[in-house]
Amino acid sequence: MTPNYESWSKDELITRLRELDTKKHSKSTHSPTSKKPFHFSSHPKRKIAIKFCYSGWEYNGLAYQNGPTPLPTVEDVLFKAFVKARLVDETGGLDGCGWEKCGRTDRGVSAAGQVVSLWDIPQNTSLQPSTKLELRYVSILNRVLPPTIRVLAWSPISPDFSARFNCKHRHYKYFFTSHGLDTSLMQSAANRLVGEHDFRNLCKLDPGKQITNFHRCVMRAQISPVSPDSDGDNRVYVFDLVGSAFLYHQVRHIMAVLFLVGTGLEHPSIVSALVNVSPQESASDTLPDTQLPLVDRKPEYQMADALPLMLWDCAYADSDVAWQTDDDGTESGTGSDLYHQLHSIHQRSLIHTVLDGHFLAATAQYHSPPPQFFPFSQTGLTPHTLPRSNLNRDPVLGVPLGAGTYKRGAKYVPLLERKRLDHVDVANERWRIGRGSKYSKQKQDETLDDGIE
Repeated sequence: MTPNYESWSKDELITRLRELDTKKHSKSTHSPTSKKPFHFSSHPKRKIAIKFCYSGWEYNGLAYQNGPTPLPTVEDVLFKAFVKARLVDETGGLDGCGWEKCGRTDRGVSAAGQVVSLWDIPQNTSLQPSTKLELRYVSILNRVLPPTIRVLAWSPISPDFSARFNCKHRHYKYFFTSHGLDTSLMQSAANRLVGEHDFRNLCKLDPGKQITNFHRCVMRAQISPVSPDSDGDNRVYVFDLVGSAFLYHQVRHIMAVLFLVGTGLEHPSIVSALVNVSPQESASDTLPDTQLPLVDRKPEYQMADALPLMLWDCAYADSDVAWQTDDDGTESGTGSDLYHQLHSIHQRSLIHTVLDGHFLAATAQYHSPPPQFFPFSQTGLTPHTLPRSNLNRDPVLGVPLGAGTYKRGAKYVPLLERKRLDHVDVANERWRIGRGSKYSKQKQDETLDDGIE
């Protein structure tokens, strides 16, 4: 018989609801259909590598962070996808599955060929040995990942393989338009990057990392048009930079200097000067620049915008990886679906570009564009011959930083005349006796606590 709840008091109703919740929870806990716990220790493991792409502007960088971040990190989202697919044990975290990434990208930077390596459950062990099938990693992971992260391929790898240390070279792309830039001058400057150099003046110095060796080898530094059929300011170019390894924010610092060269504010030889950090470097310089200034401390300047930067590829020996997909070859296969997804995103981006172009055209009907000073190689101007405004004021220069962003100022100070940062050795030593000593003591205390635990 159903109780007459209308006559019950508030306290009686609350008590009854609690009784019903308790019975429901008890029933679901002892239900014969509840899932059995999955014991990772009872399943064999093997090491695999995953190649994937992601839209950097949607994330707070690639690397997993212990504390809260304004946006999720790529590694956190990807690891949770592995956990949800029961490919790794969540309790062990990244370290527990031997997680390694090829290269770190910071907030706003995208990747088309990022690689991580890890240990996982190898195959569907619920099937009979004669019918065991390879796991469909691409479709399994993409099914639980957001559209802004897509797994492209995977490979079985040896137990001693490292996504970071087995990488032969890394290939970055930086996209920009030719608006106000002389790309031939930029290429002349880029040529001076090729080879092994000390890039301490073309990266962000981080004393916390205690880096003392800033030598890196650049194999290729090429500027070429992406859209050869377009003309004028809307022509898109790409800077391809290939090297064995890179320093913190190295590509974005290089692009900032190339932009200064492209406008005409700096000569291409500025690159040779910035890598001339010691008499030994000067003696080994093979370029036709004479009496290069010694630049042993980094001048202050702003690096280029993150949006146009992409980690395009991480290269490995054929003997290390054999990339494969789980596409079944049919029109409705996983690979076809993945291609259609990314093709759809690209199509929408093209429409957005056309719409933005029409917004600009509508504005141009009523507002004139500002005076064009750059590139000096085409306008014939110099920093000393810039025309003054109608109010007899110095013109405001908009130095490009990529992705339509600019560093604006009325007066340009040449790089080599700017304030210099502390020498690397000084900055490293200050960190060691300051924050570094506190950090070491904290880690020591944590170790002692773990021992007591």
